[in-house]
Amino acid sequence: MKNPARVLIIGGGVIGLCTAYYTAQKGHQVTILDRNSEDHGGCSFGNAGMVVPSHFVPLAAPGAVALGLKWMWNPESPFWIKPRIDLDLFSWALKFWRASTAEHVARSAPLLRDMHLASRTAFEELSNVPGFDFGLVKKGLLMLCRTQHALDEEAKAAGKARELGVPAEILDAKQTAKLDPNVTMDIAGSVYFPKDCHLIPDRFMAGLKQQLKQLGTKFLWNTEVTGWRQESGRIKSVETTNSTFEADEYVLCGGSWSPVIARSLNLNIPMQAGKGYSLTLNNPRQLPTICSILTEARVAVTPMGNQLRFGGTMEIAGLNEEINPVRVQGIIKSVPRYYPEFKIADFEGIQPWRGLRPCSPDGMPYIGRASRYANLSIATGHAMMGLSLAPVTGKLVAQILSRETPFLDIKQLNPERYA
Repeated sequence: MKNPARVLIIGGGVIGLCTAYYTAQKGHQVTILDRNSEDHGGCSFGNAGMVVPSHFVPLAAPGAVALGLKWMWNPESPFWIKPRIDLDLFSWALKFWRASTAEHVARSAPLLRDMHLASRTAFEELSNVPGFDFGLVKKGLLMLCRTQHALDEEAKAAGKARELGVPAEILDAKQTAKLDPNVTMDIAGSVYFPKDCHLIPDRFMAGLKQQLKQLGTKFLWNTEVTGWRQESGRIKSVETTNSTFEADEYVLCGGSWSPVIARSLNLNIPMQAGKGYSLTLNNPRQLPTICSILTEARVAVTPMGNQLRFGGTMEIAGLNEEINPVRVQGIIKSVPRYYPEFKIADFEGIQPWRGLRPCSPDGMPYIGRASRYANLSIATGHAMMGLSLAPVTGKLVAQILSRETPFLDIKQLNPERYA
């Protein structure tokens, strides 16, 4: 690296922390600024903790709009849009519809595959760092299908995965039970993706912060951006609720709040916050060893040590962190349909967690430099794949900040593609 830079990262979620980690490792002086307190428990903490090379299809794909329209009239369904008059929402939905094509999927899938696989390798490397144990389990993922129709559809997806070099196996109910005998399942079968992994996200975040402190990174919590000072196509400083901060390079990793922050720089980053929920059982009746997705219900199931986490739903309701109990009930009711030993009563008294996922209209993250400002980079919009894509995003941004050529071609992720 030629010259160490002072780098200010806006956003202390998993994307911001991974960006900080790989940037600090390159010798830069890093400061992380976040609008919340350190223990806020944002989107990165309560998620399903999955690392998913199997998820190479972006959110915007053929059939996504029709399925969304079918689901959105049922408030307990996996997808719901809160009815409201909102021009940003309308514009986002129109862009989503335009992006939901086979051509978009074909163009995006190889890049998403490569990003997830690079992240998987990075998670393996991080798990070997002394004192950094975040419960990485490399046993794959099961797409559990209750109906033969769903299994047939997932089998098609498995075929596409194999074409892309992502291993996938189609299993019947007995084969699935043999693979994970710890849990009773009522299913037609499953698709098994052996390359997928899972981990404990809050332990990963805590360990990452510890590593960053050892690297000399500074943290500024409860600090919200209020404005910018610009000069000759460069950002000179950022104004916050606490003070004004200067840096050589700025990185916007603000998750669902990124568009609001970008707007004050006259940048357009179309985004909707997709609220998700999770519930974690401390003493589950049964504890699977492999993470799963309940396919028809779109619910993720992850064993985390002795706990079992159920997460799901996509609720487009703006920057609103309130918990909608009807949405939570949708998750709870789906569990006994796949795991008959579990009861709805098992979830009584369990406090639901919620987080806002930053969703771009085409289902692809925004990663790269902003052309309008020579020293501003953007890394956001990862939707439900934030944890899985965090290390590769951090590595790519660290290369960009160090004036190196990124190891992947990320032109498709241009943060100004909707400018």
